[in-house]
Amino acid sequence: MKKPGRELREKVELWLAWKRVAREVAEGSLGSDYDKADRAEIESKVRDAEEAAKDEVWGGYRFVVLADSRESNGLKTIDLGAGHSSGVETLCGRVIAALKSNTLLNESIGAGYIDRNWPPALKESGAWPITSLRQSFLNGALTRLLDPDATLRGKIVEFVGRGDFGLGSQQNPDGSYGRVSFDELLAPDEVTFDAGVFLLSKSTAQRIKHGAAAVIATPSPSEAVTQPPLRSESQLDEGAIKPMVPQVKTFRLVGTIPPELWNRLGTKLITKLRSGSNLSLGIEFSVNVSSDLARSMESELRQALEDLGLGPQIRLEISEL
Repeated sequence: MKKPGRELREKVELWLAWKRVAREVAEGSLGSDYDKADRAEIESKVRDAEEAAKDEVWGGYRFVVLADSRESNGLKTIDLGAGHSSGVETLCGRVIAALKSNTLLNESIGAGYIDRNWPPALKESGAWPITSLRQSFLNGALTRLLDPDATLRGKIVEFVGRGDFGLGSQQNPDGSYGRVSFDELLAPDEVTFDAGVFLLSKSTAQRIKHGAAAVIATPSPSEAVTQPPLRSESQLDEGAIKPMVPQVKTFRLVGTIPPELWNRLGTKLITKLRSGSNLSLGIEFSVNVSSDLARSMESELRQALEDLGLGPQIRLEISEL
C-alpha cells in the first residue's frame, strides 16, 4: 500500500514530466513530427496530471492544527473533511473559511471586544502594552486576524479618534507618559508596536488628560490671608516640609525555566519587564558534554558568543566532574 506522501510525490512528478514534454514539443526539442492530434493529446495529459495532483493535495491536507492555550495539550485541531479542488476555491481559502466558521479568525475587531477581554491584571492600571495586545491576537489568546498589524493600527486610530480608548507613549520611569492621545485625530504612523506604548482604557485616558490639563490655581486674597506663613529655608532643611518622592520597588525573578518555555520568555515576560526602568538580564547555562566532544563544543560556543557580540559580557567556564 502506498503512503499518501509517496502517492502525492508521484502524481506531482508525473504532472511536471508531462509539462516538460509539452514545452519541449512546443520548442521543437523533440523534433517536429507531431501533428495537431498529437499536440492535443499531450495538452490533455498535462491537464489530467495537473488535476490529479491537485486532488491529491486537497485530499492529503485535511486537518488544521493551531496553538491554543485553552486546550489540554495546547493544540486545537480542526477537521476540514474530504475536499476536492475546484476553480472557485483555493486550499488556503478553504482553511481561512474553516477558521472563520469556528470563530477563530476575523477580519476586524470592535472596541467592545477589546474591553471585554481586557486582562484582569491590567484592569487597575488601565494600560495594556501594545506589544502584548498584538501578541494576544497572534498566539490564540484572542481571535486571530488576517492582518494583525494593519487591522490593529487602523482600529486603534479609529478607537482613539472616537474616544473609546487612549494611546500613551514615551513612558517615563514614574509611569507617566510624554504623550497621551484621546478623543482626537491620530496618525497611523503614531501607532507603533514598541515597548513603552500602551492602549489606555477610556477612564484612564480621561483621568490622565484631565490631570495633564490641570493647572495650579492662584489663591484669592481671602484665601491668602488664611494660608500658613512660609517656612524658612532652615525649617525646610530640617525636614519640616518634605517633597513627595515616588516610591520605587525592585522586582527580581529567580528560578529555573524548562527548555520548552525558553522561546516564550521574550513575548510573555521580557516585554512586561521592559515597561520599568534599569532592566538588567543575566543568564546561567550549565550542560554536561563528553570529553571527546568538549573541544568542539567550546569552539562552537565561543563562536556563537562572538557572532552575537557577547564575547566580552559572558564568561565561559569549563570544569571537570
